[in-house]
Amino acid sequence: MGVKQAIEKGIIPGPRMLVAGPAIVATGSYGPKGFAPHVDVPQGADEADGHDNLIKVVREQMGKGADVVKVYADYRWGLRGEARATFSLEELQLMVKTAASSGRSVVAHAGTAEGMRRAILAGVVSIEHGDAGTPEIFKLMAEKGVALCPTLAAGDAILQYRGWRKGVDPDPERIVQKRQSFRQALDAGVIIVAGGDVGVFTHGDNARELEMMVEYGMKPVEVLKSATSVNARVFGLDSQLGAIRPGLLADLIVVDGKPDQNISDLRNIRLVMKEGTIVIEKKTFTAWRWFY
Repeated sequence: MGVKQAIEKGIIPGPRMLVAGPAIVATGSYGPKGFAPHVDVPQGADEADGHDNLIKVVREQMGKGADVVKVYADYRWGLRGEARATFSLEELQLMVKTAASSGRSVVAHAGTAEGMRRAILAGVVSIEHGDAGTPEIFKLMAEKGVALCPTLAAGDAILQYRGWRKGVDPDPERIVQKRQSFRQALDAGVIIVAGGDVGVFTHGDNARELEMMVEYGMKPVEVLKSATSVNARVFGLDSQLGAIRPGLLADLIVVDGKPDQNISDLRNIRLVMKEGTIVIEKKTFTAWRWFY
């Protein structure tokens, strides 16, 4: 949030940012495991539970500048270390209601069918991951207008870090399942937004997610829409961003090629414009790669 504010005040150059605070997690569900029971380990998230505590944490995050609120609807805290739902439906609904009172949305990390179901019924605007979604869950998402951020490149990258040789070795079960669930989401007509969990793989390689969306079944032009107009609409920014027309902010990129036919042409960036001002040209792109 501090970086965003510094950019907006012109202290440092940088991209337009839409930020969440630390993810809100159910007490005991998240973070490092294996320590003695009496040891309290610092969390990379905000633990909260119950009516008053959840309202307080959501309001604190909004007060500190969060544009959206992120929650973990499930996590790997099952009896045998498997992913299980965390917050109750009522707790999730309370956080959505609290955020909505200030015009903000809630997004949910959810990989299990039950975690997804609760988050969808609670009114979140998007589900991040959705690995174990089912046709029934995706149908519910489509009916409720909840978007899916599939993060295809994240799991792909993690498995390669663990030794999978993509294109040489058979696809691991996790990849097979992800392809299947993503196809089911497309078939159900779920809104797809683009966001690859970058950081799991290298910053600056954001196009990797868009390439995989095509590889897994989307048409290049639909992927381009996901990364622009669809993202803007889902997060309530379509009155300013996401399209090229009079009255909108001129946040544009210019590339060599035809990305509506070959999505990888997005890597051939020639120019980046922010609000009508050229901030990157080809000669300086290597030094400014983080911006894209």
